[in-house]
Amino acid sequence: MAQPEQQLQTQLTFDDGVIEKIAGLASRNIDGVLSLEGGMLSNLTNRFRDEADPTQGVDAQVGKKQVALDMTMIVEYGKDMRQIFNQICQRVQQDVERYTGLKVIEIKVHVSDVMSKRDWQDQATGKPNTDQSTDKRQVE
Repeated sequence: MAQPEQQLQTQLTFDDGVIEKIAGLASRNIDGVLSLEGGMLSNLTNRFRDEADPTQGVDAQVGKKQVALDMTMIVEYGKDMRQIFNQICQRVQQDVERYTGLKVIEIKVHVSDVMSKRDWQDQATGKPNTDQSTDKRQVE
């Protein structure tokens, strides 16, 4: 008598850092987000880093089917923070769910500072987690 064929068992899991990276990259492309900021230890290690860390300022709790995110950021002064928050939630949820299939059940955003773009650029010069692509002469 032939043995019944065993079904292939599969499982796809994600490291917290993968979800943090997706959320970080999605957030950095939103107008008004100057940078994502980590805690004191993250800011200290950032001083010795040569390359940007897209997971900085993002903390993820990843389960088998769901994700919860905490994010800390600096926002540009004069921008509508509620609109920025809504855009972050929409884009992060969309990207995480599309790329991983995990359901985003919570997004918490903490604004740690608000700065003009010029002040932020002056302060951020030489730091790897900053995008200095904007010419300072164009800043109003």
